[in-house]
Amino acid sequence: MMNRKLSEQGGNLISTVKQIVSRIVRTYKTNDPFEIAEHKNITILFNDLGDTFGFFSSYKRFKFIHINSVLDDGMRRYVCAHELGHAVLHPRMNTPFLRSNTFFYTDRLEKEANEFAVELLLPDDVVREYGSIYDAAAACGVPNEVASLKRIDEGLLRTFLRDERSYYSV
Repeated sequence: MMNRKLSEQGGNLISTVKQIVSRIVRTYKTNDPFEIAEHKNITILFNDLGDTFGFFSSYKRFKFIHINSVLDDGMRRYVCAHELGHAVLHPRMNTPFLRSNTFFYTDRLEKEANEFAVELLLPDDVVREYGSIYDAAAACGVPNEVASLKRIDEGLLRTFLRDERSYYSV
């Protein structure tokens, strides 16, 4: 049911990704993409994929996240979160490969999966703690190229603005 609603919304999906991630984190009480995949019965496979970071696939009712085994732990975590985004947002599609050096996306599905990964790995409280999306992204293993996809809620934005005014008025 949720996936039908999402596909009907088309271009409006981006605005709901943060809400979807929030619901998943509340349900599973974690933002670890590997744990969430396990709860959702998604098999994670590690293989040498050449210049491909990872991809999501499904066969009948079985879902798989393929991750390049040569990636470091931080990048594996990001790729897992990205591919989990495909599994949640686009479950009936075998997504295009996320190739190395292709964080610049033009495809809507890739942008949605990147936003999912960023929202999952950069919770608002972590951004608040670091005081900058890019500092938080660096600490959480989120590539700078996609960190700008982080949606800042109104309360957090007001806090940033208030803190910045007090910083400059000293």
